[in-house]
Amino acid sequence: MPPKVDPSEKVEVFLRVCGGEAGAMSTLAPKMGPLGVSPKKVGDEIAKATLPWKGMKVQVKLTIQNRVAVPEVLPTASALIIKALKEPARDRKKEKNIKHHGSVPFEEIVKIAQTLRNKSLAVDFKGTVLEILGTCVSIGCKVNGKAAKEIQKQVQEGALEVPAL
Repeated sequence: MPPKVDPSEKVEVFLRVCGGEAGAMSTLAPKMGPLGVSPKKVGDEIAKATLPWKGMKVQVKLTIQNRVAVPEVLPTASALIIKALKEPARDRKKEKNIKHHGSVPFEEIVKIAQTLRNKSLAVDFKGTVLEILGTCVSIGCKVNGKAAKEIQKQVQEGALEVPAL
């Protein structure tokens, strides 16, 4: 029999969920059951916390202490870029393989890079901005009305200045 979990101990659980939807109870129950937390209640809290990210997959960090789960959304670069495009929320089950044709201002890319700087493996801030621009390439959106690869070249050559962090 496994050892009992101390309820005052702080436990962190990471989940990848679709924004605005309560996760399937069948996936939450094995993780929440041993900690003494109701999976239904946790699912509702996750749905409430991820409402601004409706229709997108985001990572959620659950901090569980004294049988109370506190969700914290850890958005990815792609989720932040799609949110910056200001596209309407989509229904994942009906609309598939969406192409993102919009344009994001370079200032917004810099803000996203500042947000994700602690996750980045780049040595300097310029490298983090280039990582975010690479994500723009994979999503298919434009930056300042130009292809993201063009903006990457401008940043690498020094034609487009990246502000210091």
